[in-house]
Amino acid sequence: MTAPAASRVPAPLPTDPRAAVALLAGASVLAWTGILVALSGADPATASFWRCVLALVVLVPWALAEYRRHGPVAPAAAGWALLSGVLLGADFLLWTRAVLDAGSGIANVVLNVQVLALPLIAFLVAGERMARRQLLAAPVLLGGILLAGGVLGAGVGGPAPVRGAVLGTLAGIAYAGFLYLNRQVSRRNPRHLVTPVALATVGAGVTCGLVGVAGAGIAVALPAASWAWLILLALAGQVVAWVLIGRGTAGMAPGAAGALLLAHPVLSVLLGMLVLDERPTGWQLAGCALVVLTVAAVARPARSSEDRAARTPGHDEGSTDSTGSTDSAGDSAGGENAGAGVTAEPAAQSSMRSAPV
Repeated sequence: MTAPAASRVPAPLPTDPRAAVALLAGASVLAWTGILVALSGADPATASFWRCVLALVVLVPWALAEYRRHGPVAPAAAGWALLSGVLLGADFLLWTRAVLDAGSGIANVVLNVQVLALPLIAFLVAGERMARRQLLAAPVLLGGILLAGGVLGAGVGGPAPVRGAVLGTLAGIAYAGFLYLNRQVSRRNPRHLVTPVALATVGAGVTCGLVGVAGAGIAVALPAASWAWLILLALAGQVVAWVLIGRGTAGMAPGAAGALLLAHPVLSVLLGMLVLDERPTGWQLAGCALVVLTVAAVARPARSSEDRAARTPGHDEGSTDSTGSTDSAGDSAGGENAGAGVTAEPAAQSSMRSAPV
């Protein structure tokens, strides 16, 4: 028998100040990743490959400890996690090139196309309906990306800003694909938080390594300074930020968490200007602002009136509503509340709360 809708909708989480601080700290750490890539001086394949390998030095022992506590993940889930890593590796390669082409700030802003790409993938694969505001936001977001990429003029930041914006957009789409697969694995293995990320990182490392070998190769004889920046990149982007954001989102409502995570692209632009002397034009800054505001509008929680309109008399468990959320009992994005019998959060909000790029 279908439970009443009210019993399946979770009450809003109160905002824990400590969770908010952790989330902002995680977003701030993420804002440095593009800076670290640029400072390393490594090519995209080299930076992406070593980022994964160095992160596994921390993730593998952590995953083994999780294995001893909770046992192994299902073989099928492990396979999907490894496959998601292929998309994560593509994201790393494309995003790193975008940083070098367009600058750290622009690359991190356009990456947020994932917020629309994830619900679109969920619609194409699983039939999860997209909210009307997501459809309306698509051309606005595209316009912001074009402006940020310098179609009306580019400042000092990278040698090929338009190409960088395009590659950053493709990186966001690849990352959305990773998030979709990773979300499915986490839902089915709610007690395994680190293992899926470690497996995905293995898949990403193999992908980046193969691309590097097929191209100019993976550099090993790097200067000591480059190794230092790459180690910081691996620990910051794959471990520290993931822990802080995971801690923060667990204690906050999705809408509040998504809003705070927008500090990441804003800080990325500011840090690029301060540390790397990037100088985007007024049009590029306007494009960045348009992207951030559009992402904020898409990621906000659906109004109750939208929820009521989406729930028709025949709406049953396992169906989808216009916010893009699924109603499978006991299922929630990221596995944070799995088993609690609550509604899964919308895909757009899930993309703002998942393990960072």
